[in-house]
Amino acid sequence: MNLNIKKLHLQPYFQDYNQTIVDTLSYKTISANSKTVNKQWVVVNAEGKTLGRFCSEVAKLLRGKNKTNYTPHVDCGDNVIVINAEKITLSGNKMDTKEYETFSGYPGGRRVTLAKDLLARKPINLIERGVRGMLPKNRLGRKLFTNMHVFVGSDHPHAAQKPIQLEI
Repeated sequence: MNLNIKKLHLQPYFQDYNQTIVDTLSYKTISANSKTVNKQWVVVNAEGKTLGRFCSEVAKLLRGKNKTNYTPHVDCGDNVIVINAEKITLSGNKMDTKEYETFSGYPGGRRVTLAKDLLARKPINLIERGVRGMLPKNRLGRKLFTNMHVFVGSDHPHAAQKPIQLEI
């Protein structure tokens, strides 16, 4: 079987290949580390917001996914202050049906609390549980969780950090 293979002349396409110098530094991905991260303080208001949607936005801020220098293995998120935790809402009839479970480790040590009871007794716990479930389950996730501060009411003790008011 005789195949006539024509040589492709690609010379015109590569005529200035040897003449151009490629700037390889512009192609490198910049990875953030603890020294180069720019962390800010942010205040978000939970009044009238739906619990799950609000918690996912707070988790994104804590993780730093809204920043251009996001690096998955580095704490590059902001410090988030959540105010008005007692004014969070749930959609549908979840306030009466959603259950939060705790377990003591002993037989018969399972305790179930409804969302409305938890909101009345510990509104901070409601938001903290929601955000904690949306963070990584490792050392980094535990460190990121310490960057969130939840308060009942509109007052918080972090005014000295000059936090930025952010609308979610």
